[in-house]
Amino acid sequence: MTSIDFNSLAKTLPAGWRSVIVGKVGAANIKVLRMDERPYGEETHDYNEGLLVLDGQLLLQVGQAEIVVKAGQMYLAQAGTAHAVLPGSHGTLVIIDV
Repeated sequence: MTSIDFNSLAKTLPAGWRSVIVGKVGAANIKVLRMDERPYGEETHDYNEGLLVLDGQLLLQVGQAEIVVKAGQMYLAQAGTAHAVLPGSHGTLVIIDV
């Protein structure tokens, strides 16, 4: 597959924080998921993680800061940085990680 319509693909996915790997670039996985307003608990990775919002918005808690990532924006969660998804996040999210 050389062309991916992330928004259309996300609409076919079940609700919840379950991503689907749609491809790889080097060692990085390219994943898509449909955000459904529900929160996702805090997590920390030993690698950087790119969170690219295509549609809707992603609400993150990073330390004491609440961060809003809007459509067309990407948040880069640095390795070792704890982050959690807050209630109200909705739309299409592309995750780039290893």
